[in-house]
Amino acid sequence: MTDLLVKSCGPMTTLQDRGRLGFQGFGVSPSGAMDRRALAMANVLVGNAPETAAIEFMNLGGSFTCEGGDLHVALVGAGAAMSIDGTPVPPQTSAILKEGQVLDIGHPRTGTFAYLAIDGGFAVEPQLGSLSFHLRSRLGGLNGAALKAGDRLPCRGSGDEREPMQLVVQPPEDGGAIRVMLGPQDDYFPSETICLFLESDFTVSPQADRMGFQLTGPRLEHAKGFNIVSDGIVDGHIQVPGSGQPIVLMRDRQTAGGYPKIATVISADLGRFAQLRPGTTLRFRAVERAEALAAARGLKDWLAALPSQLTPVRFNLTTEHLLSRNLIGGTVDALASAPHE
Repeated sequence: MTDLLVKSCGPMTTLQDRGRLGFQGFGVSPSGAMDRRALAMANVLVGNAPETAAIEFMNLGGSFTCEGGDLHVALVGAGAAMSIDGTPVPPQTSAILKEGQVLDIGHPRTGTFAYLAIDGGFAVEPQLGSLSFHLRSRLGGLNGAALKAGDRLPCRGSGDEREPMQLVVQPPEDGGAIRVMLGPQDDYFPSETICLFLESDFTVSPQADRMGFQLTGPRLEHAKGFNIVSDGIVDGHIQVPGSGQPIVLMRDRQTAGGYPKIATVISADLGRFAQLRPGTTLRFRAVERAEALAAARGLKDWLAALPSQLTPVRFNLTTEHLLSRNLIGGTVDALASAPHE
């Protein structure tokens, strides 16, 4: 079995897949990849199912090598760059990491989260059906922890012949206001506050992590106070505590909460929202259920079509590339095969 060795990485470098679903009734957060679009793209590039666990980088990159064989690898997300032994790999392109080579991942430049997928995924024991690491409960990950220098990740490997591939596509709806559906407690806010929420600029504060993004902006006043009987939380719920500053709840959120929720980020926009860096200004736009469902179906169709968008990498025929390939085979001795006189 081939192992991926961690030489260095940031403090919140973790294993993430689609998440730990079906346990919220027991108080277990779903966790999972912050940007499922980028996770799917990285996995498709190496021939995996879109929701296979990958390494998620938050703000910082890392350095890796492998032992026991070669690995087919791909990095997608937030403008992070990948290189092998110092040679850059083009964006949204997979590559073969040969045993002993060094894989360097740069920090995300245009967002927050990037994903490194490995052909076949990781041979790590899931917890409650998922490899996703949840910081506060210490579920998932590698031995219940985030990754650190010196860790060794066993890789399954598909056993298939591997060829570098590329994806020349962009996720849908990559700009514009973040779409929300009002509620479920929008009646806890006066109409003036609803208008203020939808017509104002908000900024992502430095208090943003996998559990929630604190926003700063105009104070959102409550009509019935800011305490409610605790009820269920879903990804994208926007709570408004007593401070009047909204908090968008993310993948590592709690499963129940007692602040009124003015709106909910639609599922199709949550990955895009997750990539907003601290200091980024944004606006919200209210949509009806029909538009939210259409956007969700559109994203699902886009993800399903990703394998059909794969194309083989076309290398430039440089001297270095030609010398790296075995271009000679089936040689014969011309004299030995000549007829005797």
